[in-house]
Amino acid sequence: MWWNNVETKPGTGYPTLWEDQGKYRGGWEKRGKSVRLRLHNRGEGLANIFYNPSLPSLDDYYEPWSYRYGDLTSAPSGDDQPVARPVSMITGREMTIEAGPNWDDDLGGSGIYAAGDINLAALTTEERQQLFLLERLVFFHLPRICNHCLNPGCVAACPTGAIYKRGEDGIVLVSQEKCRAWRMCVSGCPYKKVYFNWKTGKSEKCILCYPRQETCQSPACFHSCVGRIRYLGTLLYDADGIERCASLPDHELVEAQRELILDPGDPRVCQKAREDGVHEAIIEAAKKSPVYNFVKEWGLALPLHPEARTLPMLFYVPPLLPVAATMEDGKYDLGGLPFDDQVTGRLPIRYFAALFAAGNDQPVRAAYRKLHAVRLHRRRETVGDIPEELVQQALEEAGSTSQEAEAIYRMTSLATFAERHVVPPFLREMAIEATTDPFERKESTGAGFIRPPKRGW
Repeated sequence: MWWNNVETKPGTGYPTLWEDQGKYRGGWEKRGKSVRLRLHNRGEGLANIFYNPSLPSLDDYYEPWSYRYGDLTSAPSGDDQPVARPVSMITGREMTIEAGPNWDDDLGGSGIYAAGDINLAALTTEERQQLFLLERLVFFHLPRICNHCLNPGCVAACPTGAIYKRGEDGIVLVSQEKCRAWRMCVSGCPYKKVYFNWKTGKSEKCILCYPRQETCQSPACFHSCVGRIRYLGTLLYDADGIERCASLPDHELVEAQRELILDPGDPRVCQKAREDGVHEAIIEAAKKSPVYNFVKEWGLALPLHPEARTLPMLFYVPPLLPVAATMEDGKYDLGGLPFDDQVTGRLPIRYFAALFAAGNDQPVRAAYRKLHAVRLHRRRETVGDIPEELVQQALEEAGSTSQEAEAIYRMTSLATFAERHVVPPFLREMAIEATTDPFERKESTGAGFIRPPKRGW
């Protein structure tokens, strides 16, 4: 169970072909003016409750293995080096390893795995042929955890209501007491981020390290990322608009989700939040949220496969190619104007549109124009070998300014840990601490113990 994994794109990912909803039927689909769960309705769910035909198989993940290390010490003397044979952790028998975690990373087996990427269907035949030429083959890494969606398919698919979305922070969790192992949540999640634990007979998933967040610490994967690529922040949103947003056509989904996110700097939004019981500390955290800047203010971060209509709350800034190591007239070629897709993007724009914008290339192009403009602006500031007119033209085409470019540069390169991870205090813990003495001792059958409050635990 890999709650937190990093995949190479192009590639088929983990579990294999998780993006193929024709096979796995995850998320929601538009039916007329509304949406319905792609996996089943209530009748179909009841009919398939003892056999879910849309579950990933063991081969879609991989058969876990260990090694028979005793072979190294018990092998008889000979001319050959003894080898520890791999054995299945399920059957205990010898096996041939055919897949595993990070199996196709960094172009490993790319002729097979990368070509199986379902997002490549958005490219023309010529683009796909050019992409897989040896001298042009490129890749990037896609880190994946649970998206903690606003409209989660796993919650809707669960027959027992074991999966729920916490009201105080939006984290999606699985109640281990209520779970009855129907595993509809695995199929219902379009990102395949709910896993079944065969030892406990329960479904499990990323919990966004909520015990850490309740003590104002960032999740472990955010905290330990040496690349400083993960940002955490509070977003205020209009919950009444979720159904309308999810019901829109594919090409409107990205912009509609951005409109769903409210401006914490708007006095009317703050006043309405207070009236609805949102704590002042949460509102202040939303004003400092780096995620709000990336998603709403700068328009750089995009949701993963928004066409699943789960409104994921994990966002991605699409990758830029490194600066090309080619020179002309003693200057590095950074790609100039007009905006050049081939210079700026690692892959064709249509690929990223299929991945992050439900096929709509306009939000992707807008993000790349701004990223490219920031690159030119910083080159002008630090090296000075790019004409000021070119930088200003790039900023104007991106709908940006020098001040915004500087703010983007600072957040992505110079921001402190506290600026990248704005974790608000959590009302659940605040309420407990305000009413309960953790050192209070009560007597029960002659033994002293700490009695937790009945609510909030």
